[in-house]
Amino acid sequence: MESFKLSFTLVCFFTLAILHTINAQNSQQNYLDAHNDAARTPVGVADIIWNATLATYAENYANQRKTDCNLVHSGGPYGENLAIGSGNFTGTAAVNLWVAEKTYYDYATKTCASGHVCGHYTQVVWRNSNQLGCARVQCTNNNWWFVICSYYPRGNIIGQSPY
Repeated sequence: MESFKLSFTLVCFFTLAILHTINAQNSQQNYLDAHNDAARTPVGVADIIWNATLATYAENYANQRKTDCNLVHSGGPYGENLAIGSGNFTGTAAVNLWVAEKTYYDYATKTCASGHVCGHYTQVVWRNSNQLGCARVQCTNNNWWFVICSYYPRGNIIGQSPY
């Protein structure tokens, strides 16, 4: 009986540790850090801050997408980045995907390398976008994760430089 208690205690401990790690990569601060530390600071753009209204908007839209998990933009008034992923796809992992587009962005020409996408990256670092709200939901059709970040004011304005 004593070994059962010890085993049960260890299982509970490791489960809580794993859940803490998973949740820690989806907190407001994790979204902010992934934007600010990994992308905005290196190019000299001021930190973005959390906005609860944007987060509510993102959460509402994410909940609309959870039955199909389609990468369809909301068409709303904010800038927007979307991502989906399987397994334990976190909000931080989504932001890291968007930031990874930097490899293909040429600041001198304000263009993206042929055959690649850079608009997610430029939205992350858009100088005038100074507020952020994000959400993550598990899709019911395939158990993947849908992640959305909303930005105010929206970025990717034609003819303007992101930074």
